[in-house]
Amino acid sequence: MKHGPIALVDPKLPVVVLAPNDRLYRKVIGDIEEVRARHGLVAAVASDGDDDIATRADHVRDVLQTSELLTPILCAIPLQLLAYHIAVLRDCDVDQPRNLAKSVTVE
Repeated sequence: MKHGPIALVDPKLPVVVLAPNDRLYRKVIGDIEEVRARHGLVAAVASDGDDDIATRADHVRDVLQTSELLTPILCAIPLQLLAYHIAVLRDCDVDQPRNLAKSVTVE
């Protein structure tokens, strides 16, 4: 969050934060506090039952708490759903993304 990214924080642009209860949790909480200090909107994907994150983020989606190796897979699901719904709201064709080649040519 230092330098460049923190300069982009404003009340109109949400910051999506992955905050599972793992070894980096305290650092992520510090980043959330920096965003909140600049009146940013925080949407978090957090471990199920994390009451602390609910007091710090504006919106929270819970994922099951599991091993650290499986957590990224569980966190990817709400992120993909978020991307899908944003694309639909922007009237993008989610079935045929722009600049996607339909076939691969091999020489």
